[in-house]
Amino acid sequence: MNLGSKDTNSLTTRGLLIGEKGIMIPFPAVMGILNITQDSFYDGGRYLTEDQWINRTALMLQEGASIIDVGAASTRPGAQEIPEIFEIEKIRKVVHTLIQHFPDIIISVDTYRSLVAQTALDEGASIINDISAGDFDASMIPLVASRKVPYIMMHILGTPATMQINPHYNDVVTDIIDYFKHRIEVCNRYGLDSLILDPGFGFGKTLKHNYTLLSHLSSFIKLGYPVLVGVSRKAMIYKLLNVQPEEALFGTVVANALALLNGAHIIRVHDVKPTIQAIKILDEYKDSLTNP
Repeated sequence: MNLGSKDTNSLTTRGLLIGEKGIMIPFPAVMGILNITQDSFYDGGRYLTEDQWINRTALMLQEGASIIDVGAASTRPGAQEIPEIFEIEKIRKVVHTLIQHFPDIIISVDTYRSLVAQTALDEGASIINDISAGDFDASMIPLVASRKVPYIMMHILGTPATMQINPHYNDVVTDIIDYFKHRIEVCNRYGLDSLILDPGFGFGKTLKHNYTLLSHLSSFIKLGYPVLVGVSRKAMIYKLLNVQPEEALFGTVVANALALLNGAHIIRVHDVKPTIQAIKILDEYKDSLTNP
């Protein structure tokens, strides 16, 4: 399957092929977040032991997650880098453990370091999720291309430590589309066309930028690749509602529903069950439009 097809009408009815497992994940798909970090903005410190990883993953799979996205290094605004060896060892242990307990699991690993990605793939991960689209590590795209796995490439302005310091664009949608066009060309030169685009909500964007991106998802879909949306409990929701991340579930469900209505293919969330419920309601709603 070539996810690089520019036939966007057929793209939205297809899914994500996990080649080495021979599995097609239908769209829309839900990606459940497993942060094994101390300092992630919402769930940092909650999933640090083996039992916690396993129990959390079991719950998300039971609730309907198609992909589990594992992150060992926080990329929240202001986050500082952790030593690479620490990230490698954490990812090696977690991916190995989850594969042992859930042999059919589809694991995505959230990292911008090629050595971490290589370790994850060696242990059985199926997808690499890179917040830098290969900009932070020149070896990332060649590695992913050589392993022939799907690659999620996100837009970020600056680095996690600096991205929220007065982010500016000439036109946020046009600028990010131009960025993706360039990164797609780089990936294609290495023979990598199993790509997923993530506009990077909250990664070097103001509140206004985020909602402009959400309302213009169709512009990204026209590039011909699946689009991932990750807004779960982020500042664009909890600051607008004047609540804490712990109180941002309802706002998250609404934002995800808007993303789905605007064509998102993958929704990355902390809360799987409410997202699955939203998808079922939206499916019925859209079906009623064509089959009254």
